[in-house]
Amino acid sequence: MRRHARVRNESRDAVLATRADVADTFVSRFRGLLGRAELVEGDGLVIEPCTSIHMLGMRFAIDALYLDRDGTVLRAVPGLRPNRFGPLVWRSHTVIELPAVTIARTGTVEGHRITFDAAPEVRTA
Repeated sequence: MRRHARVRNESRDAVLATRADVADTFVSRFRGLLGRAELVEGDGLVIEPCTSIHMLGMRFAIDALYLDRDGTVLRAVPGLRPNRFGPLVWRSHTVIELPAVTIARTGTVEGHRITFDAAPEVRTA
């Protein structure tokens, strides 16, 4: 069963993702967002542990937040385009991939504190 999290910027009291997938196994980290046609507002991917990401094979731009173990934003990368490499951030423990413009929309910057809650399960008929 895939885990999900709600991602909040506590420093700004802003929701970054209402239902982000959590990639915390080798296979889920390796797959990442590959195969998706888009990442819509409210979705995201939390990758842990992670110090760098790539956009090889991706079809859309994303925003990326690199966090330390305490959830502090070490680096915010807006608009990372397909077929590019994100920066290597040695002290990073978690990277959050979000729809492009989420960083600007929420005013998220380095030093902000990010928290995670279990996302409510969505029941399907």
